[in-house]
Amino acid sequence: MRFVIAMDSFKGSLTSLEAGNAVKNGILSVCPTAEATVLPLADGGEGTIDAVLPFTGGVTRTVTVMGPLGSPVEASYVFVPGSGTAYIEMAKAAGLTLLKEDERDPLNATTYGVGEIMKDALENGAKSLVVCIGGSATNDGGAGMLQALGARFLDKVGNETRRGCSGLKDIVSVDLAGLVCRDVKITVASDVTNPLCGPDGASFVYAPQKGASIKACAEMDGWLKNFAEIAGFDPYEPGTGAAGGMSFALKNFLGATVESGADIVLRITGAEELIRNCDIVVTGEGRMDSQTVSGKGPYKVLKLAQKYNKPVYGITGILGDGYEECLKAGFERIVPLVVPTMVKEEAVKSCEETAALLFAQPKI
Repeated sequence: MRFVIAMDSFKGSLTSLEAGNAVKNGILSVCPTAEATVLPLADGGEGTIDAVLPFTGGVTRTVTVMGPLGSPVEASYVFVPGSGTAYIEMAKAAGLTLLKEDERDPLNATTYGVGEIMKDALENGAKSLVVCIGGSATNDGGAGMLQALGARFLDKVGNETRRGCSGLKDIVSVDLAGLVCRDVKITVASDVTNPLCGPDGASFVYAPQKGASIKACAEMDGWLKNFAEIAGFDPYEPGTGAAGGMSFALKNFLGATVESGADIVLRITGAEELIRNCDIVVTGEGRMDSQTVSGKGPYKVLKLAQKYNKPVYGITGILGDGYEECLKAGFERIVPLVVPTMVKEEAVKSCEETAALLFAQPKI
């Protein structure tokens, strides 16, 4: 019996590979002759470049850049010398996990450090960039990133506006003469379809998770709209609201193309060939609910497995509202952990026990 295990991370407790290896150990405890291959799974958020590193032949580079609130942070990215591709994770420079809960401030957080990583990659030989944009602490429409790459956003007296979303309200003109990176191939790893502005936009949907009040969300939505219109772009284009509008800036100012982060990871790890030749696929994440089937990692695994008529089982920390949609989509079964927990050691043990119960002989 051949298994392919591709678990997304259980945020706050287990990385993708830790969850996958725990499931593998549980399966082998009841099916010792099984072959189980563990693949990392990520969707462009935290952990994506760590997931792809072993499969790219790349090296890790570390650079000191501006963090989300201005303090310096050490941020790493992956560079593949053979292809000249750099894999950059936005969360390394502008991630929510870089801040304490009482420090979250999407009105003033900046993506400047992300642009500094991109610039460093270009100066060190990168010919193409894959920018993974999940897990941000920002809502500045990618303006900070563009400023680090040479763009200038000016107020009514010709001064550069301050960084962060709050500076967008003062923009009256845009100077792109010094902007670098426009002739570089850029791929945005994102699974978000929300627009930059409007009730389904970056401010109203995602900024509350980053510490914004309802009043602040309304203000920021207006500031982002001003930014987009001054620059001559559509603030309601689908997909531009990802990561506080980072996808808006990458796509419109730098000509980037957007691709599913999970699809990128599955392609790099060679998941399709492994799934084609296996018997059972196991996937999951910390919470599986109605949102899972909107294009998240486990759903991408399911669709790939269905291409080859392979049964797919889900293991999750908890079952959320609407998890039945996952069953309707084609999962054979979805089971929650025996003991849901955020403590790493307990989560590993619970993953092992859950997989053992799910695949105990003679069920398979």
